[in-house]
This record gives sequence, C-alpha cells and structure tokens, in this order.
Amino acid sequence: MRFYFTLFASFFSIVSYAQNTGYQSTIKDTSAWFYAKTITSHDLKKHLYIIASDSMQGRMTASIGQKKAAKYIAKEMKRIGLLPAVVTGKDSSYFQKFKVVKSGWGMALYRNRDSDNRNPSEALETENVIGWIEGTDKKDEFVIISAHYDHIGIEDNKIHYGADDNGSGTSSILEMAEAFMKAKKAGKGPRRSIVFMLVSGEEVGLLGSQYYADFDPIFPVNKTVVDLNTDMIGRIDDKYLATKTTDYVYLIGSDKLSMDLYNLQEDVNKNSLQLKLDYTYNDVSHPEMLYYRSDHYNFAKKGIPVIFYFSGLHEDYHKPTDTPEKIHYPKMTKIAQLIFLTAWEIANRDERIKLDKK
Repeated sequence: MRFYFTLFASFFSIVSYAQNTGYQSTIKDTSAWFYAKTITSHDLKKHLYIIASDSMQGRMTASIGQKKAAKYIAKEMKRIGLLPAVVTGKDSSYFQKFKVVKSGWGMALYRNRDSDNRNPSEALETENVIGWIEGTDKKDEFVIISAHYDHIGIEDNKIHYGADDNGSGTSSILEMAEAFMKAKKAGKGPRRSIVFMLVSGEEVGLLGSQYYADFDPIFPVNKTVVDLNTDMIGRIDDKYLATKTTDYVYLIGSDKLSMDLYNLQEDVNKNSLQLKLDYTYNDVSHPEMLYYRSDHYNFAKKGIPVIFYFSGLHEDYHKPTDTPEKIHYPKMTKIAQLIFLTAWEIANRDERIKLDKK
C-alpha cells in the first residue's frame, strides 16, 4: 500500500515541483496514475505469449507469420475501440499496406514501376497497423506511440521468437491503447489525438516507419507533436544484472530536438515511477549507434521530437532463445506505465512540445 500512496502523493505535488523548474504540468489529480495502473503484467504477458508464439513463426517481414501478427494486432485495436487510421472513401482499415523487395542482405521499399527499376513481380506486400483515439479541443495535433512488431523469422530451421525484440514493445502499445480508451470512455479522453502505430519492416531497414514518414504520413507531419518509440523493454542487461537493479530504462533522443521534451520526461518520471533514467546510449557517437537503429529515427529526420525507450542488449538478442518466459514482466509494466504517463502529459498540456531553436 505504501508504494501506491507515495505515488498518489507525488502526483499532488507535481505542480509545486514544476514551479521550481519552470516546467508546467497539466497533471493536477490522480487520473493519469489511475489509468496507468490498468496496464498490468498479467495482460502484457497474455499478449506477448501470443505475439511470440510458434504460430507467428518469428514474424519476418512479408511472411505468413508477420501477417498473422498484424491480424491479431488489428483485432485487438478493434476490440479496444480504436479508430482505423486508413480511410479510403467509405472503407476504413487498420492496415497501411506497402511493398518491399529483397535487396542484398535485406529488403528495400518498392514504390512503383516508374520509380523503381526492380521487377514488380518480386515485390512483397507487408503492412503497418495503425489505430487512433481522437482528441478534444486539440484534436488536430497528434501524439504517436510506436513500436515495430516484425522480427527475423526462421533461421537454420529455428523460430526466432522475438519476445523482447519486439514483442515487448508491441504488447505495451496495445496495453497503453486500452488504458487511454478506458480514460476516454470515462470522460477523461486526451486533448490531442493519440496514434498507436505498430510498424513492419524494422528488422530489414526501418522500412515501415520510413514508408509512413517519407511517403504516406496519414497524420500531417507538421501537426505531429512527438513520437514515443518502444523497442526491447522486457529484459535486464548485464550492467543492471550486476547491481541487481530492475527499475531502469535507457532513454535515447529526448534532448536531440527539444529540451522541453527532455525536461517533461524527467519531471514525469520524478513525480511518478522514479525509474533510473539512463542516457548511456543517447550519445550519437556511442559505438552501438542506437539513435539511428529504431523507428523513432525516421520521425526525428522530419523534425519531430522523439524518445526511444529501451532496456538494453542481452545474450538472446536475435537468437531463438529470445522467448516469453525470459521477460521480466514487472519491469516491462513499469516502463509501459511511464510511457503512458508521458504520453498523457504531452497530450493534455496547453502547449505542444517546443522544438529547440537552431
């Protein structure tokens, strides 16, 4: 009980804390935390065991398994009550379809016969899955919460399950969407619209997010406030295993385009879950170069502020042993709750996230 009472008290204190930092919060009651608590380890685990199951066959882009995962995500979006993002005339769909072709060791986007010299018969279809909640008085501004749901499929006759990479992010997006929808149904919907975007093609070149950002941004780029990207948040890396610490998350990119976003994230965390925010990988010169290696980067290239949430590399990365039973569900739950609270704050405050002056 003490843990929850501490969190409630901290939310009541957030405004006075903000006055000391110059940061202006819109969270003045416990509504945000009430709905954050509906994101549970039980529900995350339920989703993840389906997404990283044998039947999904490792979710390789444009494979049968990837398409089965896309259908599951769309079914869950419909159950939750999200609006389909793709509207063509009277028809609507959660699927943003695009084509890829094999290129060297990976894949590349296939645009059309005129712009691509590759044989169109070699093109394979895949899809992003996108649903959204319409905001209220600021509904023409958009908060994107993203994750990739593809993985690397079957290699050497072994399924690579991709539980952490990125079943963890995929499951978290679905849980966040449900939490926001519960709030909306209770009359506490977001002021800005929130877009829940599960992209394909990440493992073969960030292709799904590239297609969305470069060729078919369903929601206007200049009206997109932020992208909060979730990739691999379910394990504990060697650094934190050594110290027996679980309550941490690596943050990448929050200060690259907007110190306003950086400060907001710091304050939301300080006044809620109080995770260790680790910026080890935030340096663009870090040898892992993670700022460039997940889907947030395609939004950052468009001048959209981003945060990439990540819990570190581990020995099962891109191996058949990245399985659901190895996920640390309480840790994953806390990170998902933190992302939810951050999105809540961004969606509901008076001013949109400010870009730094160049």
